[in-house]
Amino acid sequence: MPIANMRDLLAEARREKRAVGSFSVSSINMIMGIVNAAEQLHTPVILQVAEKRLRDGELAILGAAMLAAAKQSSQPIGVHLDHGETIECIRRALELGFTSVMYDGSRLPLEENICQTNKVMELARPFHAAVEAEIGSVGKTETGQAAPAICAKPEEGVHFLKETGVDALAVAIGNAHGVYVGAPHLRFEVLEEMLKSCDTPFVLHGGTGISDADFHRAAQLGMLKINIATATFMAATQAAQGAQDYFEMIRRIEAAAEQVAMHHIRIFGVKAKEEV
Repeated sequence: MPIANMRDLLAEARREKRAVGSFSVSSINMIMGIVNAAEQLHTPVILQVAEKRLRDGELAILGAAMLAAAKQSSQPIGVHLDHGETIECIRRALELGFTSVMYDGSRLPLEENICQTNKVMELARPFHAAVEAEIGSVGKTETGQAAPAICAKPEEGVHFLKETGVDALAVAIGNAHGVYVGAPHLRFEVLEEMLKSCDTPFVLHGGTGISDADFHRAAQLGMLKINIATATFMAATQAAQGAQDYFEMIRRIEAAAEQVAMHHIRIFGVKAKEEV
């Protein structure tokens, strides 16, 4: 099946009142586990990898595996660069065939973030790729380092969307990457205020540890893409312990990734069955 564009996946999810699970990967076995889950539940997903998780030259190798798995799947699968911070990495992802990229300028002043995001929009246009951006500050970085959590301001979100026209916007509403210390308190009023003035799909980062009820509410409101990374990595680490050999270890990692993906896809909402 042709690799899916995030733009199309989110439009379908909106119609069906669900969210698309976007799962971070770091190996072929994790990729296969997540694709297996999508196929079993007949529901599209997105495979993603963050720039900071990549060593030199690794994008081409891991990206090729992500793209191959997406092409061979019976379900529409998007392939996404998460938290792209440099134009060089974003360009490489687009040239490889990634169907969406995220530019993370959330640490920049708003107008500079807008300026840099628009450069990425221009870069992505010839590839027909979708673009995600971010405002506010999600607690902790993608690699788990300490970072202040700063909720997005609704008026800044509306201004950002009008100035950039991005396909999806990650907004900080009290969410954080990594493992939460205590139950997260999501400020849904921030999201609801933005939705009064725009209908752009929103993205929830830091999904690991958020309650099922909050996931459901987020999806219903317009968080149409929900990222899961830490939950998969933790499950894979635990599953690998006690393996008798390398091949048992990688089978366990694949099975763990599959179970994590199936769990979250069910929470976010499975694709409606087509009429026969």
